[in-house]
Amino acid sequence: MKLPYWRLSNFYFFYFASLGALIPYFGLYLKSNGYTAWHVGLVIAVIQGTKIIAPYLWGWLADHKQRRLGVIRMAAFFTFIAFGFVAQADSLTGVLLASFVFSFFWNAMLPQFEALTFSLLKDQPSDYSRIRLWGSFGFVLAVTACGAAFDVISVNYLPLVVVLILACTWVASLLVTEPSNTGSATHAGSFKSVLFKKHVIAFLLICFLVQMSHGPYYSFFSIALNDLGYSELQIGQFWSLGVVAEIVLFIFIGAMAQKIGLRAILLASILLTIVRWLMLAWLADSFISLIFVQLLHAASFGAFHVVAIQLIHQYFYGQFQGRGQALYSSVGYGAGGMCGSLIAGMLWDEVGATWVFTLAAAFSGLAFVIAWLWVARDQKKVELSERDFNAV
Repeated sequence: MKLPYWRLSNFYFFYFASLGALIPYFGLYLKSNGYTAWHVGLVIAVIQGTKIIAPYLWGWLADHKQRRLGVIRMAAFFTFIAFGFVAQADSLTGVLLASFVFSFFWNAMLPQFEALTFSLLKDQPSDYSRIRLWGSFGFVLAVTACGAAFDVISVNYLPLVVVLILACTWVASLLVTEPSNTGSATHAGSFKSVLFKKHVIAFLLICFLVQMSHGPYYSFFSIALNDLGYSELQIGQFWSLGVVAEIVLFIFIGAMAQKIGLRAILLASILLTIVRWLMLAWLADSFISLIFVQLLHAASFGAFHVVAIQLIHQYFYGQFQGRGQALYSSVGYGAGGMCGSLIAGMLWDEVGATWVFTLAAAFSGLAFVIAWLWVARDQKKVELSERDFNAV
């Protein structure tokens, strides 16, 4: 079957466009409606927290029923329906409930679509980065357009914008076809036998810590910039810069991996994540420092994600693929992101941005130690080959 390049790319484009509209501006939306820093952190934590269980539940269902695309389409439909209730909520309880229902479906989509994409790629895994690039383009377009729009109109229009983008995501899911042999491969042993291997546990712990360090960033970076006097348009430009850096990295990471290997990329990405949070903690008053902070998004998210998605694909394949991708999302973006957002929300007004982002750097530091000791020490097994991630 011919690779449906544009149909896959369209889904990534709109999914990450919804992320680009929501993540940078949702905190500002909540703040403009009178919610405190603790409330913002709590709402973001709920959105992140549903990733703990929702992706795994949907992954288990998709693996057992072999109806991965059906799960994606159903989740996409209920996602845009549910987010429409966010704008109608007039209390913290209402916002939390609407956010929980929305994110329960929203967080189910991407892990299963990643698994579906790898199934369709078959012997063409080098095309993954070329397809995934369109997600980054969608994020940049959404965050830039929303920043410009919210400089002119109220940020209270955010829910409407997000609903429209999510509706487009659902339509994009209808255009994709399910591969006929999604579940043909088998994985020796049980799921638990794979999960409880030392290097797998260590890597999942690293994912948890790295994403926990991102919690304050996703919850409060826009608010921190706003407190420093930057406008919504400028805030959008800062977010866009980070994703543009990520796009450039996606283009060249295949060639980089051939020279330095997967383990080196993993360690370098975590080390640069530490640098990123320390600069944001102690040098945020400098415009030049903020530029470097956003350029380092290529390392803290882009490089780390490429390594993570490939390792998870190696550790969990065949009938465990959907659950493996879901577990990565649950442990990292779910549990890690939720804990990071909660901690940031509790400490933001008490100790300030400097110490919150310093703590984030400490979380990444612990992840670096674990990675150095336990992950990807056997280069023959985890080498990122030209066949896996080619340069675009």
